[in-house]
Amino acid sequence: MSPSVAAAPRDGGAAQLARYINDFRANPPACGKQAASLTLQPALFEVRLARGLLLENAMKNAGYRSEYAGAVSVDGPQDARAAMAAIEGPYCALLTSSRFADIGVLRRGDEWVVLLATPYRAPVIGSWPDAGKTILDAVNAARAVPRLCGQRAFNAAPPVTWNDLLGRAALGHSRDMAQRVYFDHRENDGSDAAERVARLGYRWSRVGENIASGLGTPEEAVAGWIGSPGHCANLMNPAYTQMGAAYAVNQASENGTLYWTQVFATPK
Repeated sequence: MSPSVAAAPRDGGAAQLARYINDFRANPPACGKQAASLTLQPALFEVRLARGLLLENAMKNAGYRSEYAGAVSVDGPQDARAAMAAIEGPYCALLTSSRFADIGVLRRGDEWVVLLATPYRAPVIGSWPDAGKTILDAVNAARAVPRLCGQRAFNAAPPVTWNDLLGRAALGHSRDMAQRVYFDHRENDGSDAAERVARLGYRWSRVGENIASGLGTPEEAVAGWIGSPGHCANLMNPAYTQMGAAYAVNQASENGTLYWTQVFATPK
């Protein structure tokens, strides 16, 4: 397999070592598994490492946002072939890992640093109603079995049904948090979930709300709520009969931070 090249980086043996690593991935010894070629990413050849600076931040400073990253360093080899010979045994599993998609190599004299990374990609979630219905399905699957929420035991609870007004209330709160960059059940005007659903015309006898931030998918949001005793208790509460849920994205944040809101209620 030949390496995929985005653009030719400055060499000095660095690009040659990256090609040797791709050859190694194509035909690894018993210590590793065959893996796809890595793309030689110019930004990863321009990373500037410094004491105390996290690898991910050093990559970001060079214009590369990583989802997952690793590094291998060796001091002493005078050329790329010797550097490859020095790292292929001790770092075989890392060099052949399928988790990586891109590669860069830094060379300073006889010191070599191999950077392996996977670029950050925002999750594809779909529309907020679709995400809300996915949350509804996950919630009902969770309610279908007994569980502990912290130290509190809950029996299996009947499923909740979707309500559009609760979905709109959830969307409004998620958008407010995303636009104003905060994380709280109360909005800037002091309103809570009960007041927000009432403004939309929902006549309630009981209201509860779960919120989350930073989680990338509906399933991850529900898993996070189940893992938190208070949120889990809301989710398992048999007194709730309806639900709405939605997300919004803070477009100004570096990673497109997601804000999730889930509103439970029982109508009058």
